[in-house]
Amino acid sequence: MISQSIKVACSNCNLRELCMPLGLNEDELKRLDDLVATRRKVERGNSLYRNGDKFSALYAIRTGFFKTTVAVEDGRDQVTGFQMAGEVIGLDGIVSEHHTCDAVALEDAEVCVMNFDRIEDLSREINALQRHVHKIMSREIVREHGVMLLLGSMRAEERLAAFLLNLVQRLHARGFSQSELVLRMTREEIGSYLGLKLETVSRTFSKFVEDGIVEVKQRHVRILNSDALQLIVNTQNCQPS
Repeated sequence: MISQSIKVACSNCNLRELCMPLGLNEDELKRLDDLVATRRKVERGNSLYRNGDKFSALYAIRTGFFKTTVAVEDGRDQVTGFQMAGEVIGLDGIVSEHHTCDAVALEDAEVCVMNFDRIEDLSREINALQRHVHKIMSREIVREHGVMLLLGSMRAEERLAAFLLNLVQRLHARGFSQSELVLRMTREEIGSYLGLKLETVSRTFSKFVEDGIVEVKQRHVRILNSDALQLIVNTQNCQPS
């Protein structure tokens, strides 16, 4: 179930530097506060939006983790990305004015709802916001390009190493440890995203443990040798973002 709660001010949000442009003056910050109409809570396993839903807003993740999925021909859900606090989702709906994937909460989450028409209006008046929206869109294009390269040319070890390094890098930008993380997604979901079978993901994790690169306790992962992970990926020029 998705519920709405009180309005939140961007100017007082500790994630503002991650999902909003920097260097705004007081008047511009107040106008951005009006951009966020509501917060929404999404319980674990429920959808923020689904494929085919009418597009009207972008969503800044305040707390929690999401996965985006698309249905493939054989009926399975293909994971296309994982999103965390401080990131913006919903861009898939801009082109056709309908969402083209499902966004599902991997844990209880909360998002700030930003009306897209209002974003466009403010972007014309606040250059920093327009540049920031373009930056978010560009980042998504780069991420998709990175995933295509990863799926097309990397071996299983390279895919999982790149995934772990990218995940811990994004978490570190939010104040978390550079070496420890809790996987909010299952190994099956990781495999779906990386184009690997569940057994291959488990086997590759086991190899990393045997090689002393990581320590794994259920969903808790501790990176013991980040240089070794980087060395595995170094044959490639691009990581997913």
